[in-house]
Amino acid sequence: MHYVYILRLSNNTYYVGLTKNLEQRIKKHNEGGVPSTAKYGPQQLVWYSVFTNKEKAIAFEKYLKTASGKAFRNKRFL
Repeated sequence: MHYVYILRLSNNTYYVGLTKNLEQRIKKHNEGGVPSTAKYGPQQLVWYSVFTNKEKAIAFEKYLKTASGKAFRNKRFL
C-alpha cells in the first residue's frame, strides 16, 4: 500500500507527501526527523488516501503539488 498524505504545518501551510508506512512517517515528521517540516512542528494530518499502485500514488502526489492540485485540495479536503 502507498499513502499520499497532506499535513497542516504550524505556520498554516501544507505539506504533501508519499509513504508506505503512514503512522511511522507522521511520527518522524512530528519528531523533527524530516528536514523540510522539522521547524514547523507539530504537524497535523488533515487527509490521506491509499493506493495499491505505486505509480498512481506518485502521480497523484505530483498532481497535489501543482496549482490545480492545490485548488482541488482546498475545495475538497480542507
